[in-house]
Amino acid sequence: MMKVRRANCSDAPFIAETYRPFVAESWASFEQKVPDADEIAARIDTAGALYPWLIAEQDGRAMAYAYASPHRSRAAYVSSVDTTIYCAEGMRGKGVGKGLYEALIELLTKQHYVMAFAGIALPNAASIALHQSVGFELIGTYPNVGYKHGAWRDTQWWGRPLAKPQDPPAQILPLSELVLRT
Repeated sequence: MMKVRRANCSDAPFIAETYRPFVAESWASFEQKVPDADEIAARIDTAGALYPWLIAEQDGRAMAYAYASPHRSRAAYVSSVDTTIYCAEGMRGKGVGKGLYEALIELLTKQHYVMAFAGIALPNAASIALHQSVGFELIGTYPNVGYKHGAWRDTQWWGRPLAKPQDPPAQILPLSELVLRT
């Protein structure tokens, strides 16, 4: 049975290795340099109390990771997040990503975020299908927004409401105040 838990810095080697082929061999990530485990640990640390990093595991073996990050840096965007998910080789297409994404969405909703966004570099039918399966809808396409592996790439932006907007916005709850379903 799959278990979802909060990631910590000791998960950085798994995350770095899972992410490596997406940076080095594909255009799914627009990063040009593969981050090592130390860089990933720093990113987890930087996420702090407001932006969850999650791990899906079975029998103690990590299978996928997902996280949220600030949508933009200006204060008015505080109730929106960008989401990211990557499954380890051999784990794609088995429901692991969907289960992990559902747990991330549930947690973000409990934190009082209002919108989640995801950018998908094209073509990427599997990522589009995953995002649709958890309620994301296409917002629009940035044409020729990134250049990687010898070609210009379009990126589609997808969005998913998490909560009804309030006036004024609800305060975002730190992760320490919530229980993660496993």
